[in-house]
Amino acid sequence: MRILLVGGTGFIGRHLHGALLARGDEVVLASMREPAAAAERAAGCEVVVNLAGEPIAQRWNTAVKARLVSSRVAATTAFLAALRNVKPRPRAFIAASAVGYYGTSESATFEEGSPPGSDFLGHLCADWERSSLEAQSLGMRVALIRTGLVLGLDGGALAKLLPIFKLGLGGRIGSGRQWLSWIHIEDQIAIYIAAIDGAEGPINATAPEPVTNATFTSTLAAALHRPALFPVPAFALKAILGEGASILLEGQRVLPSRTTALGYRFRFPILADALNALLSP
Repeated sequence: MRILLVGGTGFIGRHLHGALLARGDEVVLASMREPAAAAERAAGCEVVVNLAGEPIAQRWNTAVKARLVSSRVAATTAFLAALRNVKPRPRAFIAASAVGYYGTSESATFEEGSPPGSDFLGHLCADWERSSLEAQSLGMRVALIRTGLVLGLDGGALAKLLPIFKLGLGGRIGSGRQWLSWIHIEDQIAIYIAAIDGAEGPINATAPEPVTNATFTSTLAAALHRPALFPVPAFALKAILGEGASILLEGQRVLPSRTTALGYRFRFPILADALNALLSP
């Protein structure tokens, strides 16, 4: 299969690129910085996978929020508009999204059928998905991959946490009661491949057993045989990330109900097993 991979140089993109090559697919790389040029590279491809977007994990201000929206919503819309002139056109559009779609809550449980949240990330993800669904007007199958915290050693949040926890300086964030919906990088990639091969609609890329932040940090510390005695106060995180701290301080409990209904079986459904697999020599 010939696949256009947009945003393929990031953490998830590198792993997906390698997995596709390993199974014999041909991968064409493109950047969403030039949507029209990326669309031209889609000619002759069977599937488009769009992973592009400004990083969420930074201090939000007006300019950053504008880039977050533009790199997801405006870029996707421009790409699909240019794709109308491409022949032969891909048959499927696999679009990145995030569990931020659901908003945040300490008490609610979210599934693929849950409505979008009313906060900035909820609106951002909903608009992002709406722009991706424009591909249906081109006769393309669309899958929306709503991703949680992806665990891997060479990128994402875990790679940033490991040096701190290895020194015994880790701990819960804020109250520790907020939910964290996580997924091992191998499951993340396998879900993308399932979407490439035929799944469609919204798909939660989160393990079936989300945990609280306190449980996550204690489990990570135990996997490293270190204590977790140094909590990060909410005010300190807000000082660093501003409004963006809400992602870590509030969280959401997301279940992959439709993912499992589609027949996907998680390789790492339990956090301790996922961390031990990553951290074992």
